[in-house]
Amino acid sequence: MTERRIEEHPILGVQEKGKKITFTFDGKEVEGYEGEPIAAALKAAGLMVHRYTKKEHKPRGIFCAIGRCTDCVMVVDGVPNVRTCITPLKEGMDVKTQYGASDKPFDV
Repeated sequence: MTERRIEEHPILGVQEKGKKITFTFDGKEVEGYEGEPIAAALKAAGLMVHRYTKKEHKPRGIFCAIGRCTDCVMVVDGVPNVRTCITPLKEGMDVKTQYGASDKPFDV
């Protein structure tokens, strides 16, 4: 399988691999490297959707990768609107898909 890991970030520079760690994404265990952006670890695992828009429920993922837009925001350790493209990954983080602009699921 081809490596999908982001090796060099336009703002954070060359990504040195920290130790391999685990975190959860929507309740599933995922592996990444400590200190890499959360979004990079998700991309490497083939997980590209980070949030859904409030109005039309459209999927969003990495767009600018420098923390300027909000396409990669997710709920991290219970905190909504975390820009995952610039937030370093830590052991045991709980990362969840964000729906709209909060940590609450869409009303169906």
